[in-house]
Amino acid sequence: MRRQSIIRRLAMFKRIDHIELLTAAPERVVEFYTGVLGFHVRERMRVPATPQGPLDLVYLDLGGTTLEVMCFPEARHAIPLRPSELRQGWQCLALEVEDMDAALAQLKARGIEPSWGPLKRPEYARAEIRDPDGNPIELRQWLDKKQQQ
Repeated sequence: MRRQSIIRRLAMFKRIDHIELLTAAPERVVEFYTGVLGFHVRERMRVPATPQGPLDLVYLDLGGTTLEVMCFPEARHAIPLRPSELRQGWQCLALEVEDMDAALAQLKARGIEPSWGPLKRPEYARAEIRDPDGNPIELRQWLDKKQQQ
């Protein structure tokens, strides 16, 4: 009975709904995520009153995941940039790619070089790029072990 109660309580959490990305240059960021990475604009909206002032939102979708691009165009206080050093907490957005070499070649053709990688292991290949604001984006290709033999 106790186990069923715990499972019932945990079942209320269904999935990660979206990831928020705060930027001072939303159109530049939206162009990168749509034009370079293949996200699609689902919706644009404005929340007129927040503690920081009006909030502009652009919802971008890729493979069932939503990236919420946020901007306070009239912020009451300066919003600091993301620190470049490694810190505790969330690190990056990770995108699965079908073919690491092809993805990196396509990015290179657009002037985007990996910030590190690719690292190739038997189970996966991994590299990182940066978005226009310097936020890290992991690229991950899961490899079929049977293909490696």
